[in-house]
Amino acid sequence: MDLGLRNKNVLITGSTAGIGRRIANLFADEGANVAICSRTPESVNKAVKEISLTADGRIIGAPCNIKDKESYESWVENMVEQLGGVDIFIPNVSAGGGNDSERNWWNNFEVDVLGTVRGVEAVLPHMEEKGGAITMICTTAAIETFMEPQPYNALKASLITYSKQLSQAHGKDNIRVNSVSPGPIHFEGGAWEMIKTSNQKFFEITEKTHALKRMGTPEEVANCVVFLSSDASSWVTGVNLVVDGGYTKRVQF
Repeated sequence: MDLGLRNKNVLITGSTAGIGRRIANLFADEGANVAICSRTPESVNKAVKEISLTADGRIIGAPCNIKDKESYESWVENMVEQLGGVDIFIPNVSAGGGNDSERNWWNNFEVDVLGTVRGVEAVLPHMEEKGGAITMICTTAAIETFMEPQPYNALKASLITYSKQLSQAHGKDNIRVNSVSPGPIHFEGGAWEMIKTSNQKFFEITEKTHALKRMGTPEEVANCVVFLSSDASSWVTGVNLVVDGGYTKRVQF
């Protein structure tokens, strides 16, 4: 299947490691031009160099603090200018879980919510003439009760609503907006790797709860994100795609 991604311009936040990095790798493999970011120049430079080794398209990046509005908006404009436009935007960066203080709520709001909203508002003017695709990274913790009440779960849920509303508001401009909600994803250095070390019993119970009896990989999430953002998915908008190996048990009509 031709995903129609060659020479497309893609911006991805939080994209030097984990799921974001795998998304960047796959877009690059498909011939897209990719712009990445993280908070440190070292991590960005390393990732750009590594991705460029096998990429068919152009790979660029710059450090960016998503919580700094001016820095973030400057990163978007700089990347769009260097690539010559933006066709696809993947707001991936997240503050992660945690519920030890009120500060967690502010952190998730600033990073997950405002980090998405500011990026969307920055790319929309560039997409209004030719169209484009925005795919937000959410979580199954937003659609089904998981662990304990915490800001990560609640604020990621707000992004699913935001995504749906954006899809209705900007469909006239041929801008598709979707979200992808991964279940537990296990990889070296990730949250579930830390849980496996600190609470092996909980890790094993969670693993067995999956219909497929295993946790997912970042590559499996990236495959779905890239497809949903591509021309091969041109008739899909306003969808929250659950990618969880059968971990959630709700029936989605």
